[in-house]
Amino acid sequence: MAKITVLAATGNLMVAEALRQAEPDVVSAYPITPQTTIVEAYSKYVADGRVHTEYINVESEHSSMSAAIGASAAGARVATATSSQGLALMWEELHIAAGMRLPIVMANANRALSAPINIHGDHSDVMGARDTGWIIFIAETAQEAYDNTIISFRIAEHADVQLPVMTTLDGFITTHAMERCELLDDATVKAFVGQRTPINPLINGDKPVNHGMFASLGGAYFKVKHAERDANDASLPYIKEIGDEWAAVCERPFDFIDAYECEDADFIVVVLGSATGNVRTVARELRAAGIKVGVLRIRLYRPFPYAQVREALKNAKAIAIMDRADSFGSQYGPLGLDVRTALYDLPARIPTRNYIYGLGGADVKLAAIRQVFDELQELAAGSLDEGLNYLGTR
Repeated sequence: MAKITVLAATGNLMVAEALRQAEPDVVSAYPITPQTTIVEAYSKYVADGRVHTEYINVESEHSSMSAAIGASAAGARVATATSSQGLALMWEELHIAAGMRLPIVMANANRALSAPINIHGDHSDVMGARDTGWIIFIAETAQEAYDNTIISFRIAEHADVQLPVMTTLDGFITTHAMERCELLDDATVKAFVGQRTPINPLINGDKPVNHGMFASLGGAYFKVKHAERDANDASLPYIKEIGDEWAAVCERPFDFIDAYECEDADFIVVVLGSATGNVRTVARELRAAGIKVGVLRIRLYRPFPYAQVREALKNAKAIAIMDRADSFGSQYGPLGLDVRTALYDLPARIPTRNYIYGLGGADVKLAAIRQVFDELQELAAGSLDEGLNYLGTR
């Protein structure tokens, strides 16, 4: 039976605690707001001798991921953390980590990208990384950020996955706000995570290998990318298996999606991350008033759980998709595109309305959520157009 410690903690502290319990061989780190307290806390664990980790202070986030790639290729368990401009600076290296099939675990504090300069939370940074080949979780709470981080090691290092995993949480809203959290004992977590068994490590005198070689004409690059796509798609059952195993240990449910009152809902709002609580609050009020509404939160963003999303939304009369990032030049936001793709094969077409909201940490007030639900009723009645809308600003 796992021992549980209840504490008031921020999301960043819970991620740092999860990393401490998994005890990577190498952590390469560069501070950036609002991620900084993750690596600050971990550096203290190293200094205090609580973990035996090679902690590398690098000069940039590009170097941080470069060091992580080298250490992971050598066979080490590796973790790092970043945010916003730092994640953007890593962009080249993100593709290399996934293309080399390296099981790196990285926490990202979701934050707006410049310009203008902004340090607050939205999903602009993580959405820029959505096509890099990484598995991506987006946590709602500090507790979930802890759980996602722990299972990420098992998922990344699974012999049939071997892909990097990004475990993300919304800047300041989840990273810095205090919540009631449960921390499992170190022995339980260490036993769950286990040890990494590297596949074809770079440092192996008995079996020399090459990593990251030049792929010339003739289809070698094409084949590698095909294999990367297959591995990403095929990871879904392993993610579910490992998530369910952790759920049995911590007694918190796991699924790719969190469908709240969606079974009989006429109107459903699809959302990611920390804004979900506000959407559920309004949904409860409307349910109490006799209006059948639901909330679909997506926990696993890549690979996108199309089948589960389609099943949860198939009976709705109208759907709102809330994006905390835009996809400039596209007809819809990133989540809007994914959800509409999931709905495409349904026999009956469901009208959707895409909302861009909360950019740069702008408040997501209950009145704005009520407006979204009200407009869904108009959309279903045919008195409102579909399309993309900015919520809370002109």
